[in-house]
Amino acid sequence: MTPFSDLKRLLVGKGQTLAVAESITCGGLQTRIGRISGASNFFRGGLTAYDLDQKVRHLGVPRAAARKVDCVSQAVAEQMARGVGKLFRADWGIATTGYAEPNATTATPYAYWAIAQGKKIVASGRFDCPGAKRAAAQDLICEKVLKAFLRVL
Repeated sequence: MTPFSDLKRLLVGKGQTLAVAESITCGGLQTRIGRISGASNFFRGGLTAYDLDQKVRHLGVPRAAARKVDCVSQAVAEQMARGVGKLFRADWGIATTGYAEPNATTATPYAYWAIAQGKKIVASGRFDCPGAKRAAAQDLICEKVLKAFLRVL
């Protein structure tokens, strides 16, 4: 049993499905969901889209707006969540985008995330990970996003 086994009970109980779009978490959400026994009963799949072209092509992220923010914004996360739900024909879409380590843009790793039910964004936000190294920041973001999704359900 994983810490997120309740996802299965809640989603299957409602006859609902889930898909995820990841950038900063690079498959971490998919891995955690895939570890849940019976995940195939609710998990439609996921997509890791690291660059602008893939976010535009697969998830419907507006190119010009995303380019201005290096694909890291609340609006980008929200479109990714809507887009992955549509792409996989899932009831729910979850998305993450951000910076996993300090760079020229930020001194602190952080992520924008969003949860969509169909076209409607039902939850979104930003998680900061001060002092966290790359893998630790990615892990922390995955945990926080899945906990947020459980609260929504």
